[in-house]
Amino acid sequence: MSNIPTDLRYLTSHEWVRVEGGGVVTIGITEHAQEALGDVVFVELPEVGTVLAAGEEAGAVESVKAASEIYAPLTGEILEANPALEEAPETVNTDPYVEGWFFKMKLKDEGELGELMDAEAYAEFVESES
Repeated sequence: MSNIPTDLRYLTSHEWVRVEGGGVVTIGITEHAQEALGDVVFVELPEVGTVLAAGEEAGAVESVKAASEIYAPLTGEILEANPALEEAPETVNTDPYVEGWFFKMKLKDEGELGELMDAEAYAEFVESES
């Protein structure tokens, strides 16, 4: 089983959400997702100021094996996109939970966080997929 930090929330689409406080969250993809993708070669991130609904396409990640959409896990406005990923998209592979984050959002409704899985539920979901 890959590393699943307990301080994050998760989606079945293999994104993670870190609650930063003040209605701000940071979003990335899980170690499980980056392992399935293989070597990441390009990341397309949303524009700052874009307002996205939960489940709406926010960008894409491309690897040597596949391309995959990134979805907004929650409804809100994009505050920041990770500039490091333009120069070094492989950071998603080497450090998916810290340096390899994708974007930060200001949430419209913090109540949506309650719909996300905790680490234990996500681990069970990953296990059920394999």
